[in-house]
Amino acid sequence: MGSVDVLESKRPVLGINSLGRIGKLSLWHHVGRKYFQEIIVNIGRDSGTGLNSIAQFIEKDVTYGTIHKFLYGIKSGRIIQIVDEKKGKLLIDGIPVTILREARNPVDIGWRNYGVDLVVECTGKFRDPTLAPEDPKGSIKGHLASGAKVVINSSAFKIKNKSLSSPSDTVTLIYGINHTAFNYKRHLIVSAASCTTTGLAHMVKPLLENAETSKILTASMSTVHAVTNTQSVLDNLPKAGEKDLRKNRSIFNNIILTSTNAAEALSQVIPEVKSIGFMADSIRIPINTESLIVLNVTFQSQFHEDGTRTSVTTKTMNDIYKKASEKDLEHLLIYSTEQNVSTDLIGTNAAIVIEGQFNHTRTAFIDVDISQIPNIPAGIKTGAPKNILRIPVVHAKVFGWYDNEYGSYTNRMGDLTVYVHKSLR
Repeated sequence: MGSVDVLESKRPVLGINSLGRIGKLSLWHHVGRKYFQEIIVNIGRDSGTGLNSIAQFIEKDVTYGTIHKFLYGIKSGRIIQIVDEKKGKLLIDGIPVTILREARNPVDIGWRNYGVDLVVECTGKFRDPTLAPEDPKGSIKGHLASGAKVVINSSAFKIKNKSLSSPSDTVTLIYGINHTAFNYKRHLIVSAASCTTTGLAHMVKPLLENAETSKILTASMSTVHAVTNTQSVLDNLPKAGEKDLRKNRSIFNNIILTSTNAAEALSQVIPEVKSIGFMADSIRIPINTESLIVLNVTFQSQFHEDGTRTSVTTKTMNDIYKKASEKDLEHLLIYSTEQNVSTDLIGTNAAIVIEGQFNHTRTAFIDVDISQIPNIPAGIKTGAPKNILRIPVVHAKVFGWYDNEYGSYTNRMGDLTVYVHKSLR
């Protein structure tokens, strides 16, 4: 029997490292999906008074309720059983789940002992793909040394040594954008980017695919983002070397300005973005999930023959997103004309929900002094009155909701996880 036959005959077993927000909700996703017939979860330490404490943590969630009600509705009963306390074995809705409580360093987990081919790394700590598997503080490559064939990281890569670039066996993929670029013969470490980059990519892609909006001059985005576990409940003393002091302030009581790498990560999954001056920032607010991307885009626009209308209007923008949603068979992009508030969309299974009623555009002329532009042909300069060119531009503002925990990000990473695993077979 060849290696391919062996892979096809194996029961699909998934490894998840960490039971943080994304790790726990990934477990929910895959228990409900039932593609993987067994799941191994590493938490690397004892928790509470034993396996019962862990089972209760898995079962209950402050945002989404209990796992059984989330999957099956209000009349459903509990679906978690403790099978073996000592071995960490649970049965969750018929899926065998083993909780590992010994190793924190990925290289020591021993995935090969459990038949795990694919690991989803959810700690948020092992983001540097250039570090050796034996790094004393741990490395994402340690999962490969521990037996995994591929690792999917639930965040963007972050290389500490700025003189190094990402290794050739790494790739950043977003389901529905560029996930088909995965090559099992080459890619060992995959970044699923971030929740914000996932939503942003699905907002930008329809614009680049449309002739009237593909010529983007500049773009920027702000995400009005729900709180994450990297922030402090109450004011906290910063760690040594910490530069962003705002994140140590109480999220209960503040709107907190911070940064995001969404623009940089976006260029890795949509290369056309590299030629656009794209800026991004994040505004953290005290809610537990459902975030909002405010995308600002400027286009050079053509006027129609009557000189009164541009080729890009609010209707143009909304029609682009409406058509994109209609041809999207997986409903990764939803176009809404309802007057939503954030809680209306918690858990919505979509990468982005476009808020059609609130999108808008404005048209203006920009006077460009071409004498300030290098290498302009002399003929153009002499043909422009006072060296001034009047250029029509359209500024568009687009709003998109995304459930930064389960609905948008965990579901899309779950889709990517299944796609990658099928590619290994």
